[in-house]
Amino acid sequence: MARRIAFQGEPGAFSHAAAENVFAGEEFLPCVTFEETIGAVQSGKAEFAVVPVENSLYGRITDIHHLLPESGLFIVGETYLRVEMNLLGVPGAKLADIKTVQSLSVALGQCRKFIAEHRLKTISAVDTAGSAREIAAKGDRSVAAIASRLAGRIYRLELLAENIEDAAHNTTRFLVLSRDKTQAERNGKKVKTTFVFRVRNVPAALYKGMGGFATNGINMTKLESYMVDGSFTATQFYADIEGHPDDIGVQHAFEELGFFTDHFKVLGVYYAAEPR
Repeated sequence: MARRIAFQGEPGAFSHAAAENVFAGEEFLPCVTFEETIGAVQSGKAEFAVVPVENSLYGRITDIHHLLPESGLFIVGETYLRVEMNLLGVPGAKLADIKTVQSLSVALGQCRKFIAEHRLKTISAVDTAGSAREIAAKGDRSVAAIASRLAGRIYRLELLAENIEDAAHNTTRFLVLSRDKTQAERNGKKVKTTFVFRVRNVPAALYKGMGGFATNGINMTKLESYMVDGSFTATQFYADIEGHPDDIGVQHAFEELGFFTDHFKVLGVYYAAEPR
């Protein structure tokens, strides 16, 4: 029996493509919002969720940083998706036929050079996959969508131009979430540990808390802060490190961090993926 995997967006969204990276051949559940995506796993409607956490152009996905720590879910994996923008038209259309292009405003902004070169008018829509679906339904050869190859296959559109984005390094990192606390084993593979913490209100608490990672040779690949409940005085930190909690160096670093924090929570221990 196929497992059900939740993602945010319509079928053919880039989150859908990322979910297929990890769960090829499974059943996929599109959700309107990140809250709905996480809620699908919380309720048992889906076994896993695949959600974006950061993008190489736009930085962190703020909603996930706020939702994940209190969700009760665990990070059990990660995947990277190279975001490739493609011009998709209805069957029979040619690039020369296209006068107008429709997509998410961010996607349109990432393809400014191509749009300017071909003197295309733009229509801003709510998402990329939804634009592909609407273009397929309209059947107008003069209008195209900018979306993923997966969206093109799902809605049976022609690939008129591929990889039309301005920045070739546009990559999004996604996390795999589960209700079950499954941790990666120490078997020689590279492991990441993600955790959140709040430092005590004492001078240099963050500096001193981070010292344990340096002295124990632990590589911290991500450290970001954000306000909790809209308070300027309550700051939570979200961190990724390379290493397993059972590693002696990580244990010592966490122990030292504990002297300077009043809240600490491990969100996941999982195998690291390589950017694609």
